[in-house]
Amino acid sequence: MSAKISVILDTDIGSDIDDTWALATLLKSPEVDLKMVVSCTGDTTYRARIVAKFLERAGRTDIPVAVGTKQDDGTTYSLNQVAWIDGYTLAQYPGQVYQDGVQAMVDFLVAATEPITVLGIGPLPNVYEALRREPRIVEKARFVGMHGSVYKGYDGSDTPQPEYNVVKYPAACREVFCASWSKTITPLDTCGVVRLRAEKYAAVCNSSDPIAQAVIENYRVWRTALGISDYETESSILFDTVAAYLCFSEELLKMETVKLTVMEDGRTLPDSKGYPVRCALEWKDLPAYEDWLVNRLIG
Repeated sequence: MSAKISVILDTDIGSDIDDTWALATLLKSPEVDLKMVVSCTGDTTYRARIVAKFLERAGRTDIPVAVGTKQDDGTTYSLNQVAWIDGYTLAQYPGQVYQDGVQAMVDFLVAATEPITVLGIGPLPNVYEALRREPRIVEKARFVGMHGSVYKGYDGSDTPQPEYNVVKYPAACREVFCASWSKTITPLDTCGVVRLRAEKYAAVCNSSDPIAQAVIENYRVWRTALGISDYETESSILFDTVAAYLCFSEELLKMETVKLTVMEDGRTLPDSKGYPVRCALEWKDLPAYEDWLVNRLIG
């Protein structure tokens, strides 16, 4: 096997459930060496607690947990997985916990002697702040993310739409896209149609693997918090798992470099004056990806 891809994950885990599936995907991928997980957006301590408990359940307390910058922007963020961490505190985590997650990210990147992938699967205030504190990190890293909508929108719509991870902090996304590092994203064009159904979902749901079990526990807590009565035999849309996959493979995706402009309303528009971003625009074989994802999670 070739050298592992070193990854720092920046995640808003704890609102939509796809971040939890993506964390599990990274942990189950031998191609990845997960160096740190940083929580982003809103109540970042709440999000870091989910990460810490999940890593402990996975037997991966060697991975540091970092608390990202809190945003007090007047938004009420959904704490949809709070029941899963009832009674669990960061002080209980046996591994390293950094209270200044942005600085922990910066320090790690500055000291790195190998290329690092910064994987963003939420809004990007942490990554933006890291670039502001130390612009030279672009020399040590590349960026992979789940952001935007180029030619298609949610659920495969033929109309591009403002995508949440960009809408929350469009200026931060713009700065990440314009920075002089390699940038690769899965926009809604590809990640917005990924869902496990029927036998594929059942395989994960019935797995005895502790990481798969932790995913399904969180999925059920998330559904209950939102009052969702469906999705008993299928997953919700697993946007962020595609970004995890892109950290080390593009085999099942059709890639194209597109110059993108980030608008104030969160749209990511093709524009000859925009910033070049490598985009996963179509699937070569979506069912094969679904099979791959299931096999990773239960294997």
